[in-house]
Amino acid sequence: MRTDQLFARLDREAEPPKIEIPGMSRTRTALFGSTLAFYIAIVWAVLITSWLVALDWKVMLFRPYEQWPEVHPFLDYFVVLGQRGPTSVMVAAWLGWRSWRQHTLRPLLTLGASLLLLNVTVGSVKLGLGRLGPHYATEIGSAEMFAGGDIFPSGHTANAVVTWGILAYLATTPRARRWLSVLSALVALGVGATTVYLGTHWLSDVLLGWAAGLLILLSLPWFEPLIGRTEAWIFAVREAWRARRKLGAAQPAPAGGRLSPALFPQRHPTAPYSAQADTPAREPVGAGSGGRSTGSTRTAGHLTQRLTTGAKGVRSERASVTPAGSRRGPHADRTGAARPGTSPRPVAGG
Repeated sequence: MRTDQLFARLDREAEPPKIEIPGMSRTRTALFGSTLAFYIAIVWAVLITSWLVALDWKVMLFRPYEQWPEVHPFLDYFVVLGQRGPTSVMVAAWLGWRSWRQHTLRPLLTLGASLLLLNVTVGSVKLGLGRLGPHYATEIGSAEMFAGGDIFPSGHTANAVVTWGILAYLATTPRARRWLSVLSALVALGVGATTVYLGTHWLSDVLLGWAAGLLILLSLPWFEPLIGRTEAWIFAVREAWRARRKLGAAQPAPAGGRLSPALFPQRHPTAPYSAQADTPAREPVGAGSGGRSTGSTRTAGHLTQRLTTGAKGVRSERASVTPAGSRRGPHADRTGAARPGTSPRPVAGG
């Protein structure tokens, strides 16, 4: 495969593809009914301690893990494909990438719905029947029901059916669906047989686990309307949040930070216009005025002009420059008071 083709497949699709949602057809309904009947038959056969329980004991006493010890190390790793934690993370990562690429949340929501159904249905039956495992059996030939166990049906097997089967359920092409169905079936069968080999489950546990996982996959079309409404609600919440963010970004903050209303008072929009409100503020009387009012009003413009010409005004208020070049004013002890209209006489040696 060329590099450009690989990166083209990794890019997001311009438009969300039209994904065909499986419906509850007659074939699927018939499979669901037959699988449910098989599920009930397995539970009934174990409850009445039938030939199926005797078969469980024969397989258990055979001890397969002692017959073929050479495959034991490999099967210890292979059985991880049925553990809910690692498999859920792997499948969720793949479906999350698909959700991002196809602009849809349906793959992730479908996986979440299937795992929720798995926990509720399988978990409740496990705790309700309370069957003990082969390693904890107390009486040969007994079904070991209602003894506080939690292995019937097999959670590893049911999880393998659901987790890997969801990939085939969400396939977008018939060819991919066929191949993924075969692959998920092989993995689920292998995980179930491995638990029997390791002695952690009875054979009937695995049979019921296969049926439980298949029932969940077959019932998913009934939950598709709920999945669609959930996806639409999530997208609506996202768009509302984006709209609030854009509205907040469209209102610029004041340039100098937050201005104090005491320094910059604003007239209420409903208050009547008053000419007195636009009158410039008077300059307060300085401390050096002796408490006497000058009687003159200075506006902010006059104050600004005074500030800009302050240096010039200071120079104009200084004493006249003497002819000798000294900028110090004439001393009272050296010269007399200058007469109006005449310049002071130069001081010798100044």
